[in-house]
Amino acid sequence: MNGKLYLVPTPIGNLEDITFRALRVLKEADLILAEDTRTSTPLLKHFGIDKKVLAHHQHNEHQAIPEIIRFLKEGQRIALISDAGTPAISDPGFLLVREVLKNKIDVECLPGATAFVPALVNSGLPADRFIFEGFLPVKKGRQTRLKELADEKRTLVFYESPHRLLKTLEDFSQYFGIDRPASISRELTKLFEETVRGTLGELKIYFETHTLKGEFVICVQGK
Repeated sequence: MNGKLYLVPTPIGNLEDITFRALRVLKEADLILAEDTRTSTPLLKHFGIDKKVLAHHQHNEHQAIPEIIRFLKEGQRIALISDAGTPAISDPGFLLVREVLKNKIDVECLPGATAFVPALVNSGLPADRFIFEGFLPVKKGRQTRLKELADEKRTLVFYESPHRLLKTLEDFSQYFGIDRPASISRELTKLFEETVRGTLGELKIYFETHTLKGEFVICVQGK
């Protein structure tokens, strides 16, 4: 009898955001796949979870999948976690899920933490219809994507890293207009959580003189 693959969201900062169900699944799993074992080990230790952990990230997922499929066919229950948030949302997971389903093995995804939902709801921008873009291409395809999104009427949601934030805000101002309303959240659920709202032009000026630390979620009002 086949086992099952569980996708388990982990806190994006505040450890209190883990769910009872996530803890139970992790404790009952035969094997935990983690994006970075250095990040996951303290989390698992904090909750008293002592299980075998294997690294599963974008650099080894192609090679690792056949062995994981074999484990599942042997009946093992395997939990996949990322560094923070929900696996496969701007993190590894999609390729594994696709192959597991191809092999007619069950996949179960638990609800839980993901950064863009609180950022969007907290932005003050329309949340009834939105488009999640994650990280934009750094070079190839970036301008084409921005041109396509310039006329998008739904709220736009992006992830960005600290060292590229100002460049991205510059690009957004160019393609969307400096007066387009937007919101930027960083360090969500953590001690220094911050959300700044304003036009794209105002936000660029703000972050030119303020802290660029943590992961950023940018919400931009549609056209």
